[in-house]
Amino acid sequence: MRTDRLVAVLLLLQRRGQVTAAEVARELEVSERTARRDLDALAVAGVPVYSTQGRGGGWRLVGGARTDLSGLTAGEARALFLVAGPASVATPAVKTALRKLVHALPEPFRDQAEAAASSVVVDPRGWGSDRVERRPPRFLDALQDAVIRGVQVRLGYVDRAKAETERIVHPLGVVAKGASWYLVAGTEAGRRTFRIDRVSSVVPTGEAVHRPADFDLAAGWREIADEVDRRRTPAEARVLCVPHGLGVLRLAFGGRVEVGAATADGRVELVVRGSDDEVLAGELAALVEWIEVTGPAGVREHLAAIGRALVERYDYRAFA
Repeated sequence: MRTDRLVAVLLLLQRRGQVTAAEVARELEVSERTARRDLDALAVAGVPVYSTQGRGGGWRLVGGARTDLSGLTAGEARALFLVAGPASVATPAVKTALRKLVHALPEPFRDQAEAAASSVVVDPRGWGSDRVERRPPRFLDALQDAVIRGVQVRLGYVDRAKAETERIVHPLGVVAKGASWYLVAGTEAGRRTFRIDRVSSVVPTGEAVHRPADFDLAAGWREIADEVDRRRTPAEARVLCVPHGLGVLRLAFGGRVEVGAATADGRVELVVRGSDDEVLAGELAALVEWIEVTGPAGVREHLAAIGRALVERYDYRAFA
């Protein structure tokens, strides 16, 4: 998007004082010809830039002029850089350009812009069969703002049993999981996750968030999601699968399949998770063409019972 590039060039001029077309091209990963056109476009648009020729020449802002991006506020800068984060639907090229803009922002905006770019994680897979589209929850913006500004909040929360509590939390990030939104936050009891549609109130305290130096929202969410998945699917079956059946298993079970080593006969060891032995056996029964279930005994017994029921209902001898 050319608008993003022009803003990037303008802020580079503001930060460095002088740039060459070659420097702009390297910074924004475009050709020098495109960089020159963009610099010319700024001048045509009325931005006070001029060029000097010869050794040591380049492009400068007249009189060291500075720009506020037509009145861009700190809040608007944060909103701009949400586009550069993982929640964005922007193209990779646009995200790259916007992330580079972070380094050219005026100092008061830079920290919050960087926080905005990493404040959201989008996990498109829902929990189980969650496919319902919902509106963004009421307090999503307030919590995201607290993450970006790095301030603690007094959080009102209603749990599954409809009991309402209030606590001080340290907002670390927000996550879109399928159709649901979650807050990842530090608490007195350690790191916790809160469904944002259950939040009943958000009051910033003004106190700074205690953010672990090595905290990464994407990595932290993967750990949380993996743990939730394990709790939701505690049953496991050990399976041997022919190589050409792996795609079918992955399609059927998604992230509930863990692929292991190949065996001497060429089959692949798998672990498949489910809610309980009986349900897991029912899911695996349709895949007998590709798999052999080697354990545990409970899953094998349910498979045998399914087989007997099928034979009794659909006696193969009746079709001989």
